[in-house]
This record gives sequence, structure tokens and C-alpha cells, in this order.
Amino acid sequence: MADPKHFFPLLFFTGFRLQWEKVLTGTLNQLFLDVDFWELVRTSGPVTISVLAVLVICSLSSWTIIFSKWSGFRRAKNANLRFLRAFRKSSRLDAVAAATEQFRAAPLVVVFDFGYSEICRQMAARPPVQNKMALERTLQIGMSEEISRLEQSMNWLATIATVSPFIGLFGTVFGIIDAFQKLALEGSASMKSVAPGIASALITTGIGLFAAIPAAVFYNYFSNAVKEMGARMEDFSLEFLNMTERNFEEPQ
Repeated sequence: MADPKHFFPLLFFTGFRLQWEKVLTGTLNQLFLDVDFWELVRTSGPVTISVLAVLVICSLSSWTIIFSKWSGFRRAKNANLRFLRAFRKSSRLDAVAAATEQFRAAPLVVVFDFGYSEICRQMAARPPVQNKMALERTLQIGMSEEISRLEQSMNWLATIATVSPFIGLFGTVFGIIDAFQKLALEGSASMKSVAPGIASALITTGIGLFAAIPAAVFYNYFSNAVKEMGARMEDFSLEFLNMTERNFEEPQ
């Protein structure tokens, strides 16, 4: 049997939560039923409609970039794991080089290709590998180029996240100016005459936030993903150098 000291607070909390959910659900339903977004857009001025068009294009562009980068990072991460397993199972660089075509989506393969090309150049000139510093710089160049490739299009997400709210605010300001100009011409100061114009103006701020928030969230997410892959590439470069020493710098 439940302890009454615990039963009554639990009953009160459950009733309060259900009542709060009911009020919130009713408020949201009423909000979306009462607001006619198409009517707000239809009654907007040309500046507001132009701003809305720009914001819609920004939103579509950001979601296109988001889906593309999400898919690309997922493929890169999976390919990295498979390539790293193959690299660690192998004892020779030439065997790994022969299998890199299977893992072309892996950023680690690009770093490996840069390092292996430098080794081949040094071996062709004067075996064994003599200039370890040159090899380390070549690996660093490979990492930098791959990080630059991973960061492609992310600047657009940052731009959309930063600019969209201001574009929306720009449309809102012009919409409110237009609403008050109509108010002055009509000579009526009632809320009924002012509200439609102001509501039409404020919709641009809402669309601006709708475009900016996902772009900001995923920009931060992808930035962290790039940092993580950069750390993985730095670790891999150390493993590459270790294998190079085992393969080419053993005592004769």
C-alpha cells in the first residue's frame, strides 16, 4: 500500500502536469487555428513579400547544405573507421596504399596519400627515408587541405544564421511603417485597423528566426565534427610516422 505522505504530493503533481499540458496544447492549437499565415502574406506590402522570398531562399539553401554535410560527415566517419582498421592490421605501407581506393570517402586516406607520396619521392631520390621533418610537413599539408574541404559551405550556414534575423527585422520595420502610413490615411486609430498590418510585418521576424536557428545549430554541430576529424587526422599522422619508421628506418 502506498504511503499517504508520498501519495498526495504525487497526485497533486500529476494533476498539475496534466492541467499544464492541457492548457499548453489548447493554446498552441488555438494559435495555429486562429493565425492565417497565407492571409498575412497576401496582405503584406511588396517590401515584406520580397524579404519573405529572400528568407525562404536562405532557409532552403541552409537545409540543402545541412542535409548534404550531414550525409558527407556520416560517410566520412564510417570510411575513417574502416580505413583505420585496415591500416592497423597491415604491417607495410605499400599494402595499405594498394587498398586505399576502397576508402576514398575517408579523410584519413587523403592524409595517407600525402605522406606516402612524400615517402616515395624520398625513396626514389635517396633511400631510405632521410628527411622526417619534410614528411611531417607534408602530412600537415594533407590535414589542412582535408579540413578545408570538410569546411566547405559551412560559411554559408554561418552567414544565414547571422544575417537572417536582421533581414527579418528589416522587413518588420518596413511593414510597420507601411501599416502606420495606411493608418494615417484611413484616420482610424482602433486596434482592429492596426493589428492586421503589424501582424503581417511581424511574420518576417518569425521567418527570419526560422531560417537562422537551424543554420546556427548545425553550424556549431558541424564545426565540432570538423574539430573531431582534425584530431583523428593528427593521431593518424603519428601512427603513419610510426609505421614509416618500422618500414624504412630500421637498422641495416
